This record gives sequence, C-alpha cells and structure tokens, in this order.
Amino acid sequence: MKVAWTPEALAELGPTVDVPTAARFLGISRSTSYELCRTGQFPVRVIRVGSRYRVVTSDLTGKSPT
Repeated sequence: MKVAWTPEALAELGPTVDVPTAARFLGISRSTSYELCRTGQFPVRVIRVGSRYRVVTSDLTGKSPT
C-alpha cells in the first residue's frame, strides 16, 4: 500500500522515525537506506542509538524543529 506522505503526516510520527519509514518517504529501498546509513551517506541526518538508526523527522520535511 502506497502512503501519501505530507509534512503534517510525517510530523505526527514524532521527532524521529526508523530507517524503513524514512526510506519510503525518500523513495529509496530499505537495503540501500541501511547501506547509506552505514557509510554515512544517508541524505538526511541519522542518529545512531546503540545498534539502531533513527532519522530526524524535521530533516525529512525540511523544517526546523519547533
């Protein structure tokens, strides 16, 4: 099922999202997204929390956090 992402819908998810969610928003595959995270080339800011990656929602929407 294809999701129509709007800035409002993405903001409702919280300050960060997981990599697969960010990948769907950006239109790139899950495996490519994780590879980009590992190499430090993901197109927006990624925070590493233990063995997990979190993507900053405000970077996806292009807006500063409020």
